[in-house]
Amino acid sequence: MTGSVNTCGTSQLWQPTTTLEARRARADLLRAIREYFYQRNVLEVDTPLLSNGTVTDEHLDAFVTAFAHSNTGNPVNLYLQTSPEYAMKRLLCAQSGSIYQICKAFRHEGEGRWHNPEFTMLEWYRLGYDHLQLMDDVDALLMTTLGTEPGDKLTYQNAFIEHLALDPLTATDDMLESALREHNIDIHAPQTLSTDSKLQLLFSYCIEPRIGIQKPCFIYEFPASQAALAKLSRRDNRVAERFEVYFKGAELANGFNELSEAEEQRLRFESDNKKREKAGLETKPIDEHFLSALESGLPACAGVALGIDRLLMLKMGASHIQDVINFPVSRA
Repeated sequence: MTGSVNTCGTSQLWQPTTTLEARRARADLLRAIREYFYQRNVLEVDTPLLSNGTVTDEHLDAFVTAFAHSNTGNPVNLYLQTSPEYAMKRLLCAQSGSIYQICKAFRHEGEGRWHNPEFTMLEWYRLGYDHLQLMDDVDALLMTTLGTEPGDKLTYQNAFIEHLALDPLTATDDMLESALREHNIDIHAPQTLSTDSKLQLLFSYCIEPRIGIQKPCFIYEFPASQAALAKLSRRDNRVAERFEVYFKGAELANGFNELSEAEEQRLRFESDNKKREKAGLETKPIDEHFLSALESGLPACAGVALGIDRLLMLKMGASHIQDVINFPVSRA
């Protein structure tokens, strides 16, 4: 990486933080991604950034804005999407076939090395695929765009056993709290955390730094309690057919064999909101258009979201996301 974050004075904050080289590299990367999907007959689509409903996940927060000109005559809240997932699945239910989208997504979180509150996302869905086939598809895209070797594949359970000598599917809360202490993860009142929060801390601090160093690493079959929008495994209902991809310190992608049952999805959204309430967080409006689409029938498919800014960072060897986006939120 030849560029660096621009450190000029306040009067120069109009300037982008990227070099011309980085801007050209982004254009080349987007062209390569579009060519990848064109060659595989996957249709590019476009969906709204604003929505009446939003994500209910306890660990995600969306930006919200007041819309004063609704056709109901009443002001309403609209949410900037944290991903285009719900709208894209509505297109799948409307017989669009396999689709992909390159778009902006927004998460109400602070800036960091790997994150800007507004970022660029690639999301795609393959009809007739399960999560294992989609992992191969992601691997092929990474080989095409980054020139990587075929990635490693490891179940969530085996990752814990290999790196922590701990089975995440049978460990008690006491065992997880002991592991937190053993690995010097200093958390106030860990006994008040949920089992999933303890697992996520152990995964983040003890496993993520050790995987995907030389080539991408796919972690799959997350605990059923972390299923989100994925199907539970037909082989072992303690786990969900969900995967994540890690490479050189970055979490690059999150994919599912997609849940198609509207009733089960509604229960999960409601469960999320109960967790938010318990944690003292505001509950979120469920996306009823999405649930109505599921009721009409979602074809069997698998889908994945991948962060393009992170992908570009890896391609260029950049050390900070500001090296690959023109105007980070501090200069927006």
